[in-house]
Amino acid sequence: MGREKGIRVVAQNRRARHDYFVEETIEAGIALIGTEVKSLRAGRASLQDSYAEVSGTEVFLKNAHIDQYEAASRFNHDPLRPRRLLLHKNEIRRLAARVQQRGYTLIPLSIYFKDGKAKVELGLCKGKKSYDKREAIRERDVRREIEREARGRRRFQ
Repeated sequence: MGREKGIRVVAQNRRARHDYFVEETIEAGIALIGTEVKSLRAGRASLQDSYAEVSGTEVFLKNAHIDQYEAASRFNHDPLRPRRLLLHKNEIRRLAARVQQRGYTLIPLSIYFKDGKAKVELGLCKGKKSYDKREAIRERDVRREIEREARGRRRFQ
């Protein structure tokens, strides 16, 4: 998610792509209260250790930390409260079926504003084993070394 038309990324879960295989991504809206929106616009959010959970016919974002808005006084929100995600009924059913399979979980990859509305990019993920993580690091280092060699050759031509 870069600076595409009308999109401004607020928070990313960089650790998610390291810890999980992201098999599918879904865009969902978030039901927020006013002080949460103000805090998000100020860029004060964290997706560390957060996840989404399907309960009945609804999906909730859990453990996502949105800081309290300092100018809100006593009408502030709880920073870790569960937030309802806005998805179509058939999407919720499909996700619920996939999450019930062994090893799958819903992880928020980023929170962003798209045309003025807060959205969450959810990933349907399967956990990586430690040897998968080591292999990914090894591949990244090899790719980086190849790029470095290619840049060195271009410089001397």
